[in-house]
Amino acid sequence: MKEAKSYNSIFKQTANWRNLRLYHKSDVLYQLTVVFCRRFLPPYGDRTVDQMVQAARSGKQNIVEGSEDGKTSTEMELKLLNVARASIGELREDYEDYLKSHSLQQWDNKHPRFDGMLSFCREHNDYADYENYAERMSDEEFCNMAITVCRMTDKMLVSYLEYLEQRFVTEGGVKERMHSARTGYRQEQDARMAALEQENHRLKELLKQHGIPF
Repeated sequence: MKEAKSYNSIFKQTANWRNLRLYHKSDVLYQLTVVFCRRFLPPYGDRTVDQMVQAARSGKQNIVEGSEDGKTSTEMELKLLNVARASIGELREDYEDYLKSHSLQQWDNKHPRFDGMLSFCREHNDYADYENYAERMSDEEFCNMAITVCRMTDKMLVSYLEYLEQRFVTEGGVKERMHSARTGYRQEQDARMAALEQENHRLKELLKQHGIPF
């Protein structure tokens, strides 16, 4: 059995992206966007379809890639999560533009259905909970729900980025972890050598007491 090392690993322990609520929200957003484009946008000749689907996919995938890259580079993790945030912001603007260009209403907290929609989106992070609604809602309802999910995902990303930045300040990046690992290794080796020298000295004294040459 290998002896456990007491010094720190250079690889940062990162959250599993599969367990992040913000990833689940981004996946809901991607699935919703695919359905929205299929239901309400022309299948051919409209670049908006590709733009919206790619923005939604970019939001989701950059969360995955950022979390994976974060094991070795906090800088890259922060960069990719900011890309995810920018993509989701772009997607939200596409939904808002659709409402404006089709003379539809963007709901605010004065709208009678706003609070109910907000509560539903806050409590549900699995696309299966949205699927039946997505196939029945009007385009106005659909856009407002998607915009709400965009805002929630963005808020989660902002909070997560703040957490990662604070963690970087307190724990450092890969260079700091490499230095810590090297320092820890040297300290461990020095302690082991000191223990061996002490044991060697004890054995010599024991042999001397018994008159045994060495």
